[in-house]
Amino acid sequence: MKVVLQNLTKKFPNRDKKIKGEVIAVNDFTFEIPDGKLIGLLGPSGCGKSTTLNLISGLQKPTSGQIFFGDDDVTNLPPENRGVGLVFQNYALYPHLTVRKNITFPLENLKGKDKLTKEEMNQKALEAAKLVQIDELMERKPSELSGGQQQRVAIARALVKMPRVLLLDEPLSNLDARLRLQTREEIRRIQKETQITTIFVTHDQEEAMSISDMIVVMKDGVMHQMGKPQEVYDNPINLFVATFLGTPPINVFDGYVKNSTLYIGEEAVLAVEGVKDQDVYVGVRPEGFILDENGPFSCDLSRVEIMGRDISVVSTHALSHNPTVRSIISAENHINVGSEKVRFALKPYKTLIFNKETEERIYFEAD
Repeated sequence: MKVVLQNLTKKFPNRDKKIKGEVIAVNDFTFEIPDGKLIGLLGPSGCGKSTTLNLISGLQKPTSGQIFFGDDDVTNLPPENRGVGLVFQNYALYPHLTVRKNITFPLENLKGKDKLTKEEMNQKALEAAKLVQIDELMERKPSELSGGQQQRVAIARALVKMPRVLLLDEPLSNLDARLRLQTREEIRRIQKETQITTIFVTHDQEEAMSISDMIVVMKDGVMHQMGKPQEVYDNPINLFVATFLGTPPINVFDGYVKNSTLYIGEEAVLAVEGVKDQDVYVGVRPEGFILDENGPFSCDLSRVEIMGRDISVVSTHALSHNPTVRSIISAENHINVGSEKVRFALKPYKTLIFNKETEERIYFEAD
């Protein structure tokens, strides 16, 4: 089911009476979610991603704009008539009901031609439970389950009616690191098997990038960029997107361009043909450094961290916005840990420059 948002805006009254006006949680949001894809809504806390999900589900009504499921305008439809499945951060299971009863609960409210017999409901519950691999736990109650198992019950309950759209609001936040990894892989498997259009809200960029067909990066209710995860990572349109995506984060420096050459301090670090003279922000991905004793860029060496196949060189620089500069290089490189300086060449396609005033990306021809 294709989902289309057109000029979607949601405003809330400002709780601080000293401040006039309204709080804009979602601001003129327009994008299309292709049928059968998994989309990650990604951004820092308060960026409007959960509000967007609530608007799509019908739990909240937009101030303006429209929502379409396929060709159907569902903007004013109540949640129960939209055909959505919802999974929340806190599972929201009924503690007094068994797993089976929790899963069949949405089916018990069906009426008319959609009404099911008890046998049909149990069969559908079993099919949903098998999909999330909890069919052996049907007679247990939520208190007898682990956090990961409870989350699977919540997903099965959302899937039992085979919704047109599946909505997941920070579904992994309450799980430990190992379970998060396992459950996000399960979510991706389930989505591929069912081909249900799925919207996944998270503040964890690694989570979103690992399982999403496309990601939408948000800030202050505004969509900054939408695209395939790797494309957005490689080609962020502004400094916010560049700094939000990536672990370790991108290294940012103050720099300037003069005579088609990029400088950080007094060091000419890269040729940037076609860029006019100006002050800029320079972003270098951790994997964008090449260890080179004759390289044009130098940092003050702090320490070296061995990470198996890679080495993390931790250094500092007077013009860095980050407390430390992290450079990820191959473990085959040898570094003199007793040296005060470490020198690098920079990979042009991993070096990004941004306008100092607008923070928009400045593109240049890389050799």
